[in-house]
Amino acid sequence: MNIVSIGGGPAGLLFGILMKLQDPAHRIRIIERNRPDDTFGWGVVFSDETLGNIAAADPVTTAAITAAFAHWTDIDIHYRGEVITSTGHGFSGMSRKHLLNILQDRAASLGVELVFETEVTDLAPYADADLILAADGVNSRIRDLYAAHFEPQIDFRPNRFTWLGTTRKFDAFSFFFKQNADGLFRVHAYRFDDVHSTFIVETTDATWRKAGLDTASEDESVAYCERLFAEELQGHPLLKNKSVWRSFPNIKARHWSHENIVLMGDAAHTAHFSIGSGTKLAMEDAIGLARAVDANPSVPEALAAYEAERRPQVEATQRAAQTSLQWFEETERYFGTLEPIQFAASLLTRSLRITHQNLKLRDPKLIDRLDRWFAAKAANQSGVNFPVEPPPPPMFTPFRLRDLVLANRVVVSPMCMYSAEDGMPNDFHLVHLGSRAIGGAGLVMTEMTDISPEGRITPGCAGMWKPAQAAAWKRVVDFVHANSAAKIGLQLAHAGRKGSTKLMWEGIDEPLEAGNWPIIAASPIPYLPESQVPRPMDRADMDQVRDDFVRAARLADQAGFDIIELHFAHGYLLASFLSPLTNLRRDTYGGSIENRMRFPLEVFDAVRDAWPRAKPMSVRISATDWVPGGFDGADAVAVATMLKAHGCDIVDVSAGQTTPDAQPVYGRLFQTPFADRVRQEAAIPTMTVGNISTYEDVNSILTAGRADLCVLARAHLYDPYWTHHAATEQGYQLPWPNQYISVQNYQPRFK
Repeated sequence: MNIVSIGGGPAGLLFGILMKLQDPAHRIRIIERNRPDDTFGWGVVFSDETLGNIAAADPVTTAAITAAFAHWTDIDIHYRGEVITSTGHGFSGMSRKHLLNILQDRAASLGVELVFETEVTDLAPYADADLILAADGVNSRIRDLYAAHFEPQIDFRPNRFTWLGTTRKFDAFSFFFKQNADGLFRVHAYRFDDVHSTFIVETTDATWRKAGLDTASEDESVAYCERLFAEELQGHPLLKNKSVWRSFPNIKARHWSHENIVLMGDAAHTAHFSIGSGTKLAMEDAIGLARAVDANPSVPEALAAYEAERRPQVEATQRAAQTSLQWFEETERYFGTLEPIQFAASLLTRSLRITHQNLKLRDPKLIDRLDRWFAAKAANQSGVNFPVEPPPPPMFTPFRLRDLVLANRVVVSPMCMYSAEDGMPNDFHLVHLGSRAIGGAGLVMTEMTDISPEGRITPGCAGMWKPAQAAAWKRVVDFVHANSAAKIGLQLAHAGRKGSTKLMWEGIDEPLEAGNWPIIAASPIPYLPESQVPRPMDRADMDQVRDDFVRAARLADQAGFDIIELHFAHGYLLASFLSPLTNLRRDTYGGSIENRMRFPLEVFDAVRDAWPRAKPMSVRISATDWVPGGFDGADAVAVATMLKAHGCDIVDVSAGQTTPDAQPVYGRLFQTPFADRVRQEAAIPTMTVGNISTYEDVNSILTAGRADLCVLARAHLYDPYWTHHAATEQGYQLPWPNQYISVQNYQPRFK
């Protein structure tokens, strides 16, 4: 093959090496705009996993790279006068310049043609190539030249950073957090050879401007950072290398190839430096593409196979990098509120790739300290004197809301069952909720339960508008209280514009074919084009809905529920007031977030007055509409702050489902960052939902302070005894009912 790589970075060089190893007859040219010894930045980081991938592809190159490594296992977190060290992290660093020289020498020895100081702005000179690599980095000219085909998306992040070096040799990967009159600065520092360390300084745009760094020269910026971090540098200087302040570009491309041109490395995708994966991704791209070319008979087939294999892996890394970079963008949120050990837990688990359990395997002493701290906090918060030697897994610590004490932090999520008749719960609800209470959860929530017949989503929705329903619910509540340690809560709602529709399995959100009832909302906007148009609520409607919520709350107390939750989320009636996409009112109930919150707060206040003072109340919100111009994170904090001022005890933070054109970003724990933000910025306890499925995730969320309770839906549908099984896997014993006592020491033979 005749192969040309535009760009002589790690991706292009390693690909050239691997293709020559496959067939020395390949002609491979690498065209690089810089000189052989030019490089920008300082050190690069590899995980042990990455090294294994490169070793399998080319042991000779790997041996040369590992010989130059500075290896470490510790992470030092410098926070508010304390240094917290976490061990067991296998990483290696080396000079980027040295890495390039190793790859250049290896490529040249195999016959790869290296052409330096050549800028490529047109591919016409390479029309004879069978395969062209666009490996020309973040500012790829080839990607831009064919942007209509690659469809790149570039998101420049708000933080500012400068990539510096220093002669101080750090013994661990070190994070520094330092505040001065201008604001908070963060440093990512690590040694990469016997003489030098990387020293990346990062801060918010506002702090950068306040410090005058937006107008400072490179030398002035270096001097500012040297003064600020004089103690941390211990007399060593900072070194520059085109160390201008930049914004990190998140780069994605809808397509990675066009005809015989393929994007690689930073030209195709970036991952924030806080997870140290940029060079890793580039080199693994090279390995994947070489493998695909070897295994497929044509270039188009090879490029399709390469993208099919690599894209899921890259996107998983980018999701982790996104959560990591957001943590550093929002460090101010944690800096003044979290105690040092919890700040460390939040930092170490920020990307969601490392969990509480991972850290326990890597650094059991740190996790023992963290768990003891968490248990002590839980004992103080709950007023419960429970055994803490050894400390229980964090998820099995108690939590108090007013006079209600939950035995653990696991919540069965409200899940609509569509199995009621005329709003009446029945045997299905008894078994469904009762089995999950016996299963060990600390709190079991009913499905969305509607306050009136016309407030239902479907004819199968449960209700609480008449005494007979309260009596039926009392049967469920009494069973839960008599046969488990769980508490039980009732979620109250009105469907609004999403009402009068078919059962989920008959056509979710589709209007009934017959028997429709009139629906109401903040504004006359149908949910779907074929949906009914809701009547905009007038004052009489508001009074009626408010009174219906109050009646339902009083019936809930008669039924013995421990907590009630008002549904302000997912586009239902009260949510339709909150979102600017569904509230177009021009009266005092529309416009600003304070006005849009006016009617929901009227309902909350009326219910709070009717609900016993000793019993807590929760509110579920959608923290984002996932639509530009819709309800967003700042709105969520404002709403939670108002709810707290009105006596709300905890906010159940969900997201989306406001409009059918939402573009949610799914993934593991995809809604937890919203709960984290609300908890920190509104200073109110939160519940988190959204693809939580493992006890590792629950413990990580809790110890990092991202939420106070974890709400699981599908996991509990799949396994009603999820909490008991989670306890067993952690070597912890929850009490079983007397009828199940024989299972105490049971050891399952399969999982």
